[in-house]
Amino acid sequence: MKKKILEILKSSNDYVSGQELSRLLGVSRTAIWKNIKSLKAEGCEIDAVNNKGYKLVAQPDIVDADTILPLLNTKVLGRELFWYNETDSTNTRAKAAGETDGADGSLFIAELQTAGKGRRGRSWEAEKGTIVAMTYLLRPDIDIACVSRITLVAAVALARALAQIDGIKPQIKWPNDVLINGRKVCGILTEMSSEGTDINYVVVGIGINVYNNSFPPEFADRATSIELENGVGYNRSKLIAAVTNEFEQIYNQFLENQDLTFLQDEYNSLLVNRDRQVYVISGNERTEYTALGLSPDGGLLVRTANGEVQNIISGEVSVRGIYGYV
Repeated sequence: MKKKILEILKSSNDYVSGQELSRLLGVSRTAIWKNIKSLKAEGCEIDAVNNKGYKLVAQPDIVDADTILPLLNTKVLGRELFWYNETDSTNTRAKAAGETDGADGSLFIAELQTAGKGRRGRSWEAEKGTIVAMTYLLRPDIDIACVSRITLVAAVALARALAQIDGIKPQIKWPNDVLINGRKVCGILTEMSSEGTDINYVVVGIGINVYNNSFPPEFADRATSIELENGVGYNRSKLIAAVTNEFEQIYNQFLENQDLTFLQDEYNSLLVNRDRQVYVISGNERTEYTALGLSPDGGLLVRTANGEVQNIISGEVSVRGIYGYV
C-alpha cells in the first residue's frame, strides 16, 4: 500500500487528494492517512494541506531491489540481487553464496556493514545510509593469472559512472582507488576462491562514499564523498545501477580479451599518477620512479632514474605520490 501511494505521489506534480487516493487504491481515507503517516516516519517529506491533499516534497535515498532493478540494462550483473538492512560484509555474503549455488553476476548490497573491510584487512565503517556497499559474485572462465585485472575493470566502470554526476571528475590511483580532487571516494576489494588453477568464484567488493561528511582521523586527509564534492550527494540506487551497467559492458570485453590492451588509453587518461613521481613501496623498501601508465597485464609501468622501464604488478607493491596521498 505504501509503495503504491508513493508511486502516485511521485508521478504527480501537484497535490493528490485523500479522496482520489482512496478511489485509485480502493481503500478508506483512514487507511490512506495511516500509510501517509508511516511514509513520513520513514523519512518521506509529504506536505498535507486541507482541501488539497498530499504532495511529495522529498523522499529518503532508499536502496533496495525495487529501486535498482528498473534502472539496469544488464543481462547478467545484478539480475540476482540480495539486499540487507544490516550485515557483516557484502563480500562475506557473496563468498558464502559462491561456496554454494550462487549465480554468476549476483549482486549483494547492504545499508550497513558491521565488519566491512578494505585492502590488507583495514576496517571499513560508515553510518547507515551514507555509502554504497556492494559486492558482485562472478564465475569467470579465464586464466587464474588474469583475475587481478578485474579490479582495474571495476575501477574504470566506477569512474565512468561517477563522471555522469554533475560536478564530479573522477580519477584512478592504481590499482584500486577512485579519487575526486586527489581524495579517495571509493575503493575496490577483489577476492578469489580457487582449487589449483581452477577458479571457483571471484567477488568484487565496492565501497563508495556518498553522503559522508566526516571520516576517522587516520583517513580525514585522504578521503572525500560525493556530497562533500558537489554539495548534494547522489541517488544511491541510480549510482549502483550506473556502476553495474558500465561494469558489465567492460567486463564482457575483458572476458573476450583477458588482457587490458583495449582499456589502456581510457585507464591512462584517468590515472592520477601518470607522468608524476611516485614511491613504490615493497616491504621495507621504498623506491622513487616516474609513473607511465597501465600495462596490458594490469601492472603499473614506471621509469627508473636511469631511464629503465619496469612493470610493477598489482598486489606486490603499494604506490603513494611523493606530494601527498595520490
